[in-house]
Amino acid sequence: MKKQNFKGSVMLNPTPAVIITSKNKENKVNAFTVGWISTVCTKPPIIAIGIRPERLSYEYIKESGECVVNLPTREMVKFLDYCGVTSGRKINKIKHFGYKLNEGVSIETPSLELSPVALECKLKSITPLGSHHLFLLDVINIKVDEAIIDEKGKICFNKANLICYNHGEYFGINQKPLGSFGYSIKKKNKKQVK
Repeated sequence: MKKQNFKGSVMLNPTPAVIITSKNKENKVNAFTVGWISTVCTKPPIIAIGIRPERLSYEYIKESGECVVNLPTREMVKFLDYCGVTSGRKINKIKHFGYKLNEGVSIETPSLELSPVALECKLKSITPLGSHHLFLLDVINIKVDEAIIDEKGKICFNKANLICYNHGEYFGINQKPLGSFGYSIKKKNKKQVK
C-alpha cells in the first residue's frame, strides 16, 4: 500500500460528535458541539474534551464546574451542526430549534430531552494546551432512554441511531456490529470445528 506523508495535524478520524449543555449562574443554558472528546479512564469514569477558550461554554463550564455530554441521533444532525457554527452569545440555540430540556439528576445542568444518552459530568481540571484547553470531566450519572435498553438491562447503542464526525462530515453509525470485544480470541464451539 503506497502512502503519502502529511505534516502533523489532527487526523484521528472518525470521532464521536456530541452536544455539550452547560449553564451559568443566571441559569442561561447553552449548547455547543464538540468533536474532540475521548474516554480517558474507566475507574473512575473520566472523559476529556477540548474546548477553545473563546467559546461561551468554556466560561459556563469553568464557572459552574459541570456540564452534560449529550449523544445526538441522526435526527439531531442539523442541530449538532448549528451548535458548532453559531454562538450562544448571539442566539439561544435550544430555543431556536424548539428543543426541550430535562432537569439534571446529579447536577444542576439540564440535558437535551431528545438525546438518548446524556452523561452528567463534574469538572475535574482544565489544562491549557494551545488553541484548545483540555477539560477532564468526572462522569457521575448517565441518563439512558429506556427505548434502547433491552429486557436484560443491556444498553443497545445500535438502536440509538448515533452519529460520528469524520474530517468535516457527519456519518450515521452502522446498525450491525463487525464483532464484539474479545471475539478474536474466543474459542470456537466444538460443533463448529471440522
